[in-house]
Amino acid sequence: MSVLLIAIESPTIIILVVAAIFLLFGGSKLPQLAKALGQSKKAFKDGMDDADRDEKLKSEARGSLSSVDDEALFEEARRRAQQIRADETRKIEH
Repeated sequence: MSVLLIAIESPTIIILVVAAIFLLFGGSKLPQLAKALGQSKKAFKDGMDDADRDEKLKSEARGSLSSVDDEALFEEARRRAQQIRADETRKIEH
């Protein structure tokens, strides 16, 4: 059960709301207002898509990492650390 305080379907209410918006913002500001609303809607939608994409990537990463042994992860970290140290040593020598 939803309760409507104002019957939005009423043409009189719609006309009054449009007239109030026109009086508040003026004729020259309405296109700018509509453009800003459209850009805000697009930015919100893009943000939601990014959040969904990030969540999906995190869940995929959790799934792939859970199947890897901890010792294998430590060994890979050690190998990469040694590689970085070797690269830095070569930079210093040249």
